[in-house]
Amino acid sequence: MIKVSRLNGKEFIVNCDLIEFIESTPDTVITLSTDKKIIVSESIDEVIERIVQYKQKTSILPSSGLIYRDEV
Repeated sequence: MIKVSRLNGKEFIVNCDLIEFIESTPDTVITLSTDKKIIVSESIDEVIERIVQYKQKTSILPSSGLIYRDEV
């Protein structure tokens, strides 16, 4: 889940697992797999960064510093 803002500044939460497309038209439009479209004030890069941060927080894999078997 990521926090984004409508154009009027009101914040809300989106399930990023449902995001299918992100477009700039020039407003940022998020299209969900349910075909619902949401216009947000964040840029595409900001939305992507929030998705990456969320995925890193919820992943069982580390975000960096992987240790390979040969290094142990």
